[in-house]
Amino acid sequence: MTNKILYRVLLPVSLLLLHAPCALALTSDEEELALSYGDNSTVSIATGAQQTITRAPSSATVITSLDIKAMGATGLEQALESVPGLHVSMNNFASGPIYSFRGIHTLRNPEILMLVNGIPISNVFAGDRSQIWGGMPLENVARIEVIRGPGSALYGADAYSGVINVITKTAKDINGTEYGARIGSFNTQDAWIQHGGKLGELDAAFYLGAGKANGQKGIFQQDAQTAWDAIYGTRASLAPGPVNAQNKSLDARMDLSYQSWRLRSAYQQRELGTGAGLAGALDPNARIPESRLYLDASYEKANWLPGWDVSAVAGYYDIKSNPANPAFTLFPAGAFGGAFPSGMIGNPGHSEQHTHASVTAVYSGFAAHRIRTGTGFRVDDLYQTREFKNFDANFLPLPGVIDASNNPAQVFLLPHKRNVGFAFVQDEYNFAQDWTLTAGVRHDRYSDFGGTTNPRLALVWDAAYNIVVKAMHGTAFRAPSFTELYNINNPVTVGNPSLKPETITTDELGFSWHPVDKLKTSLNFFRYRIRNSILPVGASYLNSGGKNGRGFEFEATFEADRNLRLTGNLSVQHSKDEATGQDVGMAPHQRTFARADWRFISLWQLGVTVNNVRGRMREPGDTRPLIPDYTTVDLTLRREKVAHSWELSIMARNLFNADAREPSFKSVGTTLPGVPVMLSDLPLPGRTLYLQLQHGF
Repeated sequence: MTNKILYRVLLPVSLLLLHAPCALALTSDEEELALSYGDNSTVSIATGAQQTITRAPSSATVITSLDIKAMGATGLEQALESVPGLHVSMNNFASGPIYSFRGIHTLRNPEILMLVNGIPISNVFAGDRSQIWGGMPLENVARIEVIRGPGSALYGADAYSGVINVITKTAKDINGTEYGARIGSFNTQDAWIQHGGKLGELDAAFYLGAGKANGQKGIFQQDAQTAWDAIYGTRASLAPGPVNAQNKSLDARMDLSYQSWRLRSAYQQRELGTGAGLAGALDPNARIPESRLYLDASYEKANWLPGWDVSAVAGYYDIKSNPANPAFTLFPAGAFGGAFPSGMIGNPGHSEQHTHASVTAVYSGFAAHRIRTGTGFRVDDLYQTREFKNFDANFLPLPGVIDASNNPAQVFLLPHKRNVGFAFVQDEYNFAQDWTLTAGVRHDRYSDFGGTTNPRLALVWDAAYNIVVKAMHGTAFRAPSFTELYNINNPVTVGNPSLKPETITTDELGFSWHPVDKLKTSLNFFRYRIRNSILPVGASYLNSGGKNGRGFEFEATFEADRNLRLTGNLSVQHSKDEATGQDVGMAPHQRTFARADWRFISLWQLGVTVNNVRGRMREPGDTRPLIPDYTTVDLTLRREKVAHSWELSIMARNLFNADAREPSFKSVGTTLPGVPVMLSDLPLPGRTLYLQLQHGF
């Protein structure tokens, strides 16, 4: 089926549904029975125990596997865009995702904590998920839990503006064998197989998936080299030219459980194009490889002793991002007035490993109290750095490409290790009928910069049978990354070992109202203040100034009838630099997300998603025109039980081919004041079509 035929078939149907605000995933009777792993009305990430979202002491959202299927999401970022208060943008390097919670939007994005099955996967090198993240295979995801706001009282570092917990499928979730394949635009080819069942006495789940794509070909009219060409009077830039979005992926996962014990392992390989380039100059052929290995063992026992539930986990993960040969052309041939006839070449790579263990105990022997306490440690070891390059710390050319690895006079960063210990306590106190106070505090002790203590309070009041009011206060922190602390020999910015953690204090007021059974609404107001922001100032990183923000998030779900559900959310935020009073920029001031899912005939389901992003300001000092607003429309047509047990899905992304772009940062990759790193903004894919088949037995 050609793109033109698909467009003509799907367009009229989408126009029919665009009047609807939006919708949750619809389920047939069989699918409703399949919701054995909770549903999107319960959450565990808020306190560590399963509870309803309405009464959870946080602003929370849950995306189930059936939600993912109904919206036709093919990537984690697409699913997360449905969360109020969260916008997924990107950076120039490998088109890495920026999860922008409530207007907190930075290049490396260390302000959010991502968990996989409750275990942090932060990269100590830059504080993000990893240099080459590449997402998670959604076919193997049971649910995604998200809290907006601080979570350091439970989770420690980086649970700053939000926490995302991706929960993978167990044997119970899969219950048999499933396999599928997807093809689509940009030569996309994905395939997977997973199985869940008994392996002797064990409950066992296995997943294997692989994929590749040439990637979108959005055009950059001007890149960072364009700005340098204007200065040197040269024409070295490769712009106009397409984004380098090619990608390959391999995912393998195993989950074994026996009674109270569970063993999980996962291996991921990623090979991604450089996006807009490491330094903001187009690099059309380079690929960046990375591999990740995860292992963890856990024990969980309810009523281990009278009134006591206990759990323990120990784990290890290793990240290798070490290209064997010079991989990146930071600036093209002829850059800097011809000083680099073969281009400025740099190949920074690193390897790090993390070992962690923790024990948690919950005591419910006191009347009206549920006390959770725990302790643990983590060792973050960036044990290898590697670099090939043809320039020195002053941007001056070297005679050729040298191996700077382990050379303190040349390499960008030397190996470092960090030890972290922590302890926390939390009390859920039902002190009166319809009133619950959740109070907690956690202390983290770091070997390199000292300790930090973070409390939180949440008061939940069942004001009426259909109204719940929440008042919440908490603090959180993000730890300085090794790049920010220890960078050396870097022509742009070097590290500062004296950095302190960046901190945030957040206050929230939330309301949930269910006026009728078919309509659910919630409204959350928030404000926050950031202190000791870690920013590049001149040639080094400093704790510099602070920011404040405020806004609200409204969401509603309406079940029109058993075949049509509508849902939508509106997010509004404003954030300012405290010293100047200027808008911080980059993140949207307003975002409206709307979905409609309609089971228009037996076994057929049609879904429409509308995403409107508006009000993005430039960073202070960036004089480029404002970033245009955009609206995208996605369409998913799904047919169940094709040839008895196959399922067919047709997905159209950005159906109307909107010219949607995310903002580029002004000052990454250059030390020249006033020269943006990327004169053009970062293009999102145009109209994209996918065809997916999957089968289970």
